[in-house]
Amino acid sequence: MRVLICDDHAVFAESLAVVLRRAGFEIIGATRSIDGALAELRRARVDVCVLDMLYSPPLTLNGDALTRPAEVSSIGRLPELRAAAPSTRFLLLTGRLTVDLVARARLAGVSGFAHKGCRIQDLISAISRVHAGEVVLDITTLRPEARSARRLSPVQRSAAHLTSRERQVLGHLVTGADTTTVAKALGVSWTTARSHIQNVLTKLGAHSRLEAAAAAVRDGVVRGDTGEWLM
Repeated sequence: MRVLICDDHAVFAESLAVVLRRAGFEIIGATRSIDGALAELRRARVDVCVLDMLYSPPLTLNGDALTRPAEVSSIGRLPELRAAAPSTRFLLLTGRLTVDLVARARLAGVSGFAHKGCRIQDLISAISRVHAGEVVLDITTLRPEARSARRLSPVQRSAAHLTSRERQVLGHLVTGADTTTVAKALGVSWTTARSHIQNVLTKLGAHSRLEAAAAAVRDGVVRGDTGEWLM
């Protein structure tokens, strides 16, 4: 697996690169800025980009005083990054993981989230799962105040464990598609589509397609008009 690391803390980025190499990953680069990541994504094929959430611009001299510009969020640059490497999956690495951040990042195209305080084994697992097409979010890494202010519903917690293919299936169910329509949309056999649908129902704890679709729309997992994934 080809991995790109982008973090403005050089020691952290380089140390992570060493650890991931030892774990068997091919490290394409360890950049310190979004612009650096863009250059690498345009230069080489990258399977997973481990992307820091916030970047601190260099200090600037204003008269006799040093000033630090406001931090820059990588989420706003995701459209550029995704356009440069459409097949690359992005894992957001941050120390400030909140429910609202997860929602914004998911809409921007982030596939996984990891807290900077997590164990290296957990980060390695998250990278591998993102590469396999999963959406990775361990809600225990959310800030306690965020969890208490806006708790995830059981449906939202279950939906976080759906694979990329299962998310597509749920979106089609929300728009009223039957098994044949789902199979054609995904380019799979009727039997495979039915299996995906059953997996979605099982993970969401739903007894019917209608129940799964209604719960997903009600809890803000999927848009009811388009089937677009919102988490």
